[in-house]
Amino acid sequence: MLLTGRDLCNVFLAGVFLLLLSCRVISGVESDINCLRSIKATLEDPLGMLTSSWDFNNKTEGFVCNFLGIECWHPHESKVINIKLGDLGLKGQFPRGVVNCTSLTGLDLSSNGLSGSLPSDIIKLIPFVTSLDLSSNSFSGPIPRNISNCTFLNVLKLDNNKFTGQIPAELGQLSRLKTFSVANNQLSGPVPYFHNGTNNLDYAGNPGLCGGPLGSCQAAAKNKLSNDLVRVFKSYTVVMLGALGFGIGFVSSFFLFSSFDRTLRS
Repeated sequence: MLLTGRDLCNVFLAGVFLLLLSCRVISGVESDINCLRSIKATLEDPLGMLTSSWDFNNKTEGFVCNFLGIECWHPHESKVINIKLGDLGLKGQFPRGVVNCTSLTGLDLSSNGLSGSLPSDIIKLIPFVTSLDLSSNSFSGPIPRNISNCTFLNVLKLDNNKFTGQIPAELGQLSRLKTFSVANNQLSGPVPYFHNGTNNLDYAGNPGLCGGPLGSCQAAAKNKLSNDLVRVFKSYTVVMLGALGFGIGFVSSFFLFSSFDRTLRS
C-alpha cells in the first residue's frame, strides 16, 4: 500500500514526538540520579546510613528506587517522588541538589543534625513539594519569605530548630496548607493570618509570638515593656544597694520580701 504525502508527514511527526518523549524521560531519570548523588555528596553521614544503601554502581533499571528513604513514581523508573531521610544522624546544610529531583512532592529531613539557614530561593529547589518536614534539626536564621511561593504545600513542619525573626505574613496565602508547626524556635512578632482557615497550628515555645490564637500583640507588647521595666529596676536597685555597702544576703532578702509582698497584694 502506498502512503500519501499526508501519511508520511504524520508518521514523521509521530516519530519525532516519540523521540522527544524518550529524551525527556531519559533526561528526567538522569536528573533524579544526579539529585541523589548530590545529596549523598553534600550531607555528612557519620552513621553510614546512606553509604551502605545508596550504591550508584548498580545500573539496573530503577535501582535508586531501592535506596533507603526513596520512593519513586514507579519501581522500575528512577523518578523520585518522596525523599524520607528522617532520624539518620545526617549533618550539613539544606541539600540544594534536591533541585534535580524534578518530580519531588515530599521531603522529610527531620530529626537530624542539619544546620545553617534555609535557601532564600527555596521555591526554585522544591517547587512541587506538598509536604516539607525539617523539624528537630538546628536550622537557624529567618524563615525565607520565598517559601510562601511553594503553593502546593499541605504540610510545613519547622518546629524544634533555631529560627529567629518574624514568621512571613505571606505564608497565610498558602491555600492548601493544613498543618503548620514552628514550635520551640526563637520567633517573635505577629503570626500569619491563614485565609483558608488552617487550624492545625503549633506556635508553642516562642514567647515572642503574638496575634491570632495567641492573643493581642498590643497586650504582649505591654507585658514585655512591664517585664523590661522590672528587670531595669532590679538591676538599678542592686547597683544602688551595693554602692551603699549592703551585702548580697541583704539584697536577696530585699527582693524575696518584695516578691512576697506583691503576691499578698495580688
